[in-house]
Amino acid sequence: MDYGPLLERIAADVAPLLGSGTPAEYIPALAAVDRRQFGMAVADLDGNVFGVGDWQVPFSAQSITKVFALALALAGGGDSLWERVGREPSGNPFNSLVQLEYENGIPRNPFINAGALVVTDRLQTLTGDASSEVLEFLRQESQNPDIAFDPAVAASEQEHGDRNAAVAHFMASYGNIDNPVPALLEHYFWQCSIEMTCADLARAGRFLARHGLRADGSRLLTRSEAKQVNAVMMTCGTYDAAGEFAYRVGLPGKSGVGGGIVAVVPGRCTLAVWSPGLDARGNSVAGVAALDRFTTLTGLSVF
Repeated sequence: MDYGPLLERIAADVAPLLGSGTPAEYIPALAAVDRRQFGMAVADLDGNVFGVGDWQVPFSAQSITKVFALALALAGGGDSLWERVGREPSGNPFNSLVQLEYENGIPRNPFINAGALVVTDRLQTLTGDASSEVLEFLRQESQNPDIAFDPAVAASEQEHGDRNAAVAHFMASYGNIDNPVPALLEHYFWQCSIEMTCADLARAGRFLARHGLRADGSRLLTRSEAKQVNAVMMTCGTYDAAGEFAYRVGLPGKSGVGGGIVAVVPGRCTLAVWSPGLDARGNSVAGVAALDRFTTLTGLSVF
C-alpha cells in the first residue's frame, strides 16, 4: 500500500494544531525546539517507508527507547523480569514515587520511570553496557548507523535528574536494583538522549509488527513475547493517558517527552510521528491527533 497520499491528508488535517502544547521545559535542551515542526512516517513489513513533513529530522526519542530496552531485556533474560516490574497502568505521573512505597519497591509497569530504571538495570546486568546495547539495536533495525546519543540532552537530564535518582535509590533500598545507582542513572540518561527520525523509529519498531522478527529475519522475541510488549504499550505506553490513547487511536503506542510517538499495527506496519508540543500528560498534541486520523481513515486498529 502507498501510504504517501494518506499521510499528506493527515498532515493537512492536523496543521491547525501545530504550535499547540508546550515542549518539555524541565529538560532545557528540549525546551527550545520549534513547536511547529511535524513529521510522520509509516514502515511496512517489507521495510518500505513513507513519510510527510519533518519525517527525516532527528529528535530526542526519550521514553520511546524504553520499548526497545524492554524487548532486549526480555530477549536476554526471559520472563523473570516480571518478578521485578508489573504490567498494570499506574494512573499516576510517569515520575511518581507514591506507589513504590505502597508496593514494596516494585514499579507498576516498565514504562513509567521507575519501571524503566528496573528494565535498564536488568539490561545492564545482562550486557554490561545497557545504553550502547539499545543504541546498537536501533542502528541495526533502522538500518541507519548514524543514530547517536545527544550529549547535550544527556547532560541536561543528568543535571535535572534528582527525581529519577530518588526513585532509583528508593527501589535499591528494597533490593530491586542490582547495579550501582550512579552507573544505572548514567545509562538511563544516555539511553533517553538517543536522537532518531520518524523514518528511523518506524523502521526500528517493525519487529513488533512482525511478531518478534528482526529486520534480518532472525527472531528477537517469541510471538507471545511480542504480543506481551504490544499489550503493555497499549495499556501503559502513554503515561497516565493510556485509556484516552486507546480510545482515540486504538493501537499499541509509546510516547516520549521529545514529542515522538511510535505505534504498531500488528501484521501490517509501524508508525512514527513527531511534534514537540505536549499536552498536560506529556504526549504530543499533534502526534496523537495524527494517529487518531490514521486509524479513523484506514480502519486499522486492534479493535
